[in-house]
Amino acid sequence: MKLLKEFTIPFVGLKQGKHHFEYEIDKAFFEHFEYEEFNDSSVKVDVQFDKKTTLLELNFKITGTVNINCDLTNEAYDQEILNEFDLVVKFGEEFNDEEIDILVLTHGEYEINIQQYIYEYIVLSVPTKRIHPGVKDGTLNSDILEKLEELSPKLKENKEEEEETDPRWNTLKKLLTDK
Repeated sequence: MKLLKEFTIPFVGLKQGKHHFEYEIDKAFFEHFEYEEFNDSSVKVDVQFDKKTTLLELNFKITGTVNINCDLTNEAYDQEILNEFDLVVKFGEEFNDEEIDILVLTHGEYEINIQQYIYEYIVLSVPTKRIHPGVKDGTLNSDILEKLEELSPKLKENKEEEEETDPRWNTLKKLLTDK
């Protein structure tokens, strides 16, 4: 995968201390990753970059909305996302990204590309079950919802329907009540 230059931070030229980076993420960013779950996106990523003598600390704050389809109705809606992640970058003999929040770069590295982390953090910020807000509060009118309601099993409304059980069970029910 091709690295996007705007997500590369050359940390060698930065002074020790805190630095701030802002990114606006749109649909084109996800198309670069060939991720087609989002119809559109308007996400702001704030990266607080803290350079120390032996390591780098990155704090990602993700806010915005992604337009996705509801799992129940397939209606598009804007899902608000809000999340925060930390990443610690250490230096060692060989590259290692096996840990979730720790990245080990080789000693000769002079820059870090954070596009993969931004992509993963945004995708993980979206709930696994995507339900349109109109479904939750009952304001969404959809043909699919009406069909689901029509096909859903109905609860028994009166006891007469309940009495339509096999008469052989009635004798056993008497045993339970004759204690």
